[in-house]
Amino acid sequence: MVLSKLKTYGELVMFSHTLFSLPFALISMFWAANGLPNFDVFLWIVIALFGARNGANALNRIIDAEIDKKNPRTKDRHIPKGEVKKREALLIVIFCFVIMEISAYMLNPLCLYLSPLAIAIFVIYSYTKRFTWLCHIILGIACGGAPVGAWIAVKGTIDIVPILLGAVVTAWVGGFDIIYATQDYNFDKENKLHSIPVFFGIKGSLIISSLMHIFSIGILFLLYYIMNMGIFYLIGLIIISILLFIEHKMVSPKDLKSMKIASYSINQIVSVLFLIFTSIDIFF
Repeated sequence: MVLSKLKTYGELVMFSHTLFSLPFALISMFWAANGLPNFDVFLWIVIALFGARNGANALNRIIDAEIDKKNPRTKDRHIPKGEVKKREALLIVIFCFVIMEISAYMLNPLCLYLSPLAIAIFVIYSYTKRFTWLCHIILGIACGGAPVGAWIAVKGTIDIVPILLGAVVTAWVGGFDIIYATQDYNFDKENKLHSIPVFFGIKGSLIISSLMHIFSIGILFLLYYIMNMGIFYLIGLIIISILLFIEHKMVSPKDLKSMKIASYSINQIVSVLFLIFTSIDIFF
């Protein structure tokens, strides 16, 4: 019973989607520490990332529950379906944000001072589709805070490197979220919800998504020079570029049937490959 409930809660917060920003946060941590940081720093960073990401997702599920209930695509999510009560989800949010705050306190003062800003961004994002098509960008910013936070956790200061890596994640996540949002084009339009596909049309939104991913790759190449990375980082970056190219070839305004694979499945591979190839260069 307990394991079944934990599984349900894991599905509620989409725990598997941790693969998106976590690898970038870990690389930022490795770069900041010039290798592995002290174990206690590593542990508190991981706990903070766990709390931030899962708390933000649970919060989003609560805030969007009524919208999800009306959308045929999301009506079977846990809260609309009644499998998880809102108060249960709220307890998850509180628990996750509390452990995030404890972790920030255990790391350094700057982490603690900036942690309310991160929570504020999580809250703001969950409402953005109600008033702006920039919702995808704000989601990207929320995820892009992970590598910035990981750097600060190690250094206690901020630098250009984590900002650039945060920009990579912002444009990358925002780009594939735009692709994902194309499936809700009709629903969003009918319900006066805002998104880049609704504002710019599906064709225009796919072009914007491509440009955002080109921007991400460009910044990753810039980081290759700034961080003096080696051949494995470069190989990984080339493979990632090819995967993103394939991703955009899989979808078109007239053919969105591969949208889920393009927007999520491929990008989970992208982040893992970035972690693997960059880590090889850092440690070997």
